[in-house]
Amino acid sequence: MRISTIAYILKQGFKNIWRNLRFSLASIATMSACIFLFGLFLSLLMNFRYIVHSAEEGVAVIVYFEDGTKQEQIDQIGALIEKRPEVSKTEYISADEAWDEFKGVYLEGEDEEIAEGFKENPLASSARYNVYLKNVEDQADLVKYIEGLDGVRKVEHSKQAADTLSTFNKLIAYVSVAIILILLAVAFFLISNTITMGISIRQEEIGIMKLIGATDFFVRSPFVLEGILLGAIGAALPLGVLYVMYDKAIGYIISKFSVIGNFLQFLDVWTVFQFLIPVGIGLGVGIGLFGSIFSIRKHLRV
Repeated sequence: MRISTIAYILKQGFKNIWRNLRFSLASIATMSACIFLFGLFLSLLMNFRYIVHSAEEGVAVIVYFEDGTKQEQIDQIGALIEKRPEVSKTEYISADEAWDEFKGVYLEGEDEEIAEGFKENPLASSARYNVYLKNVEDQADLVKYIEGLDGVRKVEHSKQAADTLSTFNKLIAYVSVAIILILLAVAFFLISNTITMGISIRQEEIGIMKLIGATDFFVRSPFVLEGILLGAIGAALPLGVLYVMYDKAIGYIISKFSVIGNFLQFLDVWTVFQFLIPVGIGLGVGIGLFGSIFSIRKHLRV
């Protein structure tokens, strides 16, 4: 492709935007609004999923052993559990550690004398494994497996917590898909209309170009470029605004509401935007590209 052809396509692409400035601005504004809402929603979604995942990491399956189970067998049970794909990590608590933990919580201060009255460990059969999962939805399968192991006396787990977190995850997924599809459909429709308007204005010019031998690629390329430019500009503007807003909002929440920051951990701005920037720009360019191709195929006869 000659440099003059590339220069012409670029020039016509920008000229098309200027010719239909009102529709172009409307498309950019709508795309910006859609990408802004998409980015805002995705930022909230990523943080909410991060908080839910943090909560999942705190939900443990607790494994107790039969009386008289030797340490060697307990270690073997722990090794088998660690090999399971559902398991994130395990934590072994010996009987002595369980007793120290109990005393630290319930027998502090004046009640320490009560603890000293026990010559032997009253929690001798309380050695346990705390098992943490990668995904709380896999809890039922893991519990069923552990209950079938020799030497296991009891498996404690919170079915309600697992079900609640699992429901939250599914709800987030469904709402995310619905909102994203709606926003993308609106942006696609408006960019398609803008390209269609440009085609209708230039029909006579396009006809003359075809008469003097212009190729289909030569005629169509400026409209495709126009769609890509509208999409890219419409995506870049709100992403810049969102970056500043997110950074300021997280800083404000942490500084002004320290209580919230103590039990809720938020993702830092770069963790969110190293994913959001390429996705947002990709969506903008993709919607512009396919919106323009759709309009060209439907309305441009070359």
